[in-house]
Amino acid sequence: MTTQAPTIFSLQAPKDVSLTEIEEELNQIWQSYGISGEDGALPAATRATTFTLVVYESEETQYLLATAGFYNGPIDGILGPQTQSALQEFQKQHGLEETGTANPETLTILREAAAKLHSGEKNTDDSTSYGADSKSPRIADEIALRNPCRIITLSPIAGGDEGVKAQVSAYCPIQKRSSTTLVCCEYINLTGTAAALERIGGMVPELLIGDLPKFLWWKATPDTNNPLFKRLGSICNNVIVDSCNFNEPESDLLKLQELIETGIPLADLNWGRLAAWQELTAEAFDPPKRRAALPEVDRVNIDHEKGNPAQALLFLGWLASRLNWRPVAYQKEIGDYNIRKVSFVTDNQRKIEAELAGVPVGDVGDIIGDLIAFRLSSTNPQADCSTLICSETGGCMRMETHGGAQSTGLFQQVTSLSEQKAEVLLSQQVQRWGREVLFEESLYVTGEILKLAAK
Repeated sequence: MTTQAPTIFSLQAPKDVSLTEIEEELNQIWQSYGISGEDGALPAATRATTFTLVVYESEETQYLLATAGFYNGPIDGILGPQTQSALQEFQKQHGLEETGTANPETLTILREAAAKLHSGEKNTDDSTSYGADSKSPRIADEIALRNPCRIITLSPIAGGDEGVKAQVSAYCPIQKRSSTTLVCCEYINLTGTAAALERIGGMVPELLIGDLPKFLWWKATPDTNNPLFKRLGSICNNVIVDSCNFNEPESDLLKLQELIETGIPLADLNWGRLAAWQELTAEAFDPPKRRAALPEVDRVNIDHEKGNPAQALLFLGWLASRLNWRPVAYQKEIGDYNIRKVSFVTDNQRKIEAELAGVPVGDVGDIIGDLIAFRLSSTNPQADCSTLICSETGGCMRMETHGGAQSTGLFQQVTSLSEQKAEVLLSQQVQRWGREVLFEESLYVTGEILKLAAK
């Protein structure tokens, strides 16, 4: 079902400008809309005054759809309902299976169609405008509802190197509680090949707003060898990633650990999806009797949706970091259930065995690898530490049939949260910046687990 977004007021639909005209064009927008009236009323529109968000878009789906005339709106990298509908319409017109996803066959034909239409001329039918009838929530909606900001999107594309093309725009979700005040985001969209974007990397810092916080959302695996990433990462208060999209989660999580060791303040949106699981696990051991039994835990089972083990590995890293477990062995069994087994020892040489299982699911959600169920138990049948926590949608059927050394002492359920979506998590992340100690400590243990695979 498509979610109704707040009504959008467009101060400026995407307008093609030269790189040297970006600031001048934005200033003209606010000279027209940001002037107080004679009665001293609030300005008609509030300009970006809180932070700058730089988004490195690692894929080109929205750009290609917009070029081919199937997608309306700013290229924000959120492949939400409108993008899915555009993909389905494109697939329908080209006789493809209407999956609504950017599969290889669709991308190939989409690139060919966009190449035929892409002449470098301005779009006269304004097909890239962001109309007030737009139905799908996007990154600007979620962020601008809280803070007016500047969003700079770097969109690498395939094809010949024709330099970098720039667009500027401004959009204002209208707040219901204050219809006279528009809280707006400025957009700067820079499009070109990866090499072309790297060439103009030196001018991007000049587009950041003064001394205000600066965030870099790198929508790919961070690469310390990428000159653009190195330049932007060094000047931003936070580098934000989302490990649910990593192509090689285990090696990519190790890269995150290496970045933290170099001093880069890192945040992972996927870490935010574990908050409810962490809270329920901690609450399960609030009673003094159960807290005293916590050292008896020596069995851990984690079920996650098959496809990406990042959430499960981060959750296990968090648990081990809180309980001072040291990883000593790691092995994988790839099959119907991708099984990962991790052995730990405690300070007093007590052994703990953990098993992570990638469970095939029929209805894969937007977040690949979501946790399904989590169980703590003990080989000591007298220990009051058995705990079972399950997702609202996944249930605990496999955990219950799998059995254990003792019956479940405590059962809790994680309610599905809208905060799972990247745009919502991102809007929360930009409210703070700097180092996240708990995340870094948990990722360190996760990294130590993954390093064992190479031994």
